[in-house]
Amino acid sequence: MPTPLLAATNNRHKLDELRAILAPYGFAVLAPADLGLKLEVEEDGATFAANAVKKAQAFAAAAGLPAFADDSGLEVTALGGDPGVRSARYAGEPTDDRANLAKLLCEMQGVADRRARFVCVIALAVPGSGDTPGTAEGEVRGRIIGAPRGSGGFGYDPVFVPDGFAETFAELPAETKNRLSHRANALRAALAAGLFARLAGSADGTGENVG
Repeated sequence: MPTPLLAATNNRHKLDELRAILAPYGFAVLAPADLGLKLEVEEDGATFAANAVKKAQAFAAAAGLPAFADDSGLEVTALGGDPGVRSARYAGEPTDDRANLAKLLCEMQGVADRRARFVCVIALAVPGSGDTPGTAEGEVRGRIIGAPRGSGGFGYDPVFVPDGFAETFAELPAETKNRLSHRANALRAALAAGLFARLAGSADGTGENVG
């Protein structure tokens, strides 16, 4: 029977990806809505890790269950790493994928260096634990194209072409993206480090606190 774990996100697109990536490893990802939990956490950290830790801790405390969170974004070399941790709010509040994409393409007009990378940090937390949650990071490198292509994915996917491919993340099949994405790489790093096993152990009382 799959081990249930709470994902500290209300983003439907992220939930779909997390479920697809973790399902083969025997984990069933619960959404906050599955528990009747309504919680928004301000992502005001200076780093992806800080935001991921904050979200994981907040959702674990609110639900009384072990939880994991991810914080991710796009870093463009020619823009000095922007939009970075403000990727979701690049064009301001409220968050708007289309506005963010339009601003990025405007900033990249006439720029020859199109290198970029997606970064993701996964953080895990146990309710009532004073330990710092375990974290793991993943990335995928590629380039920014001049105009959106494809109807899949979300966020900056329509303009990001991963190294070794000709298609954008929005054009690639979901199973391909989920195999090579920054989120998949971060989750694999967390799995390899045993973080999810410890989180699952905490959920059923057989494991140790995540540290």
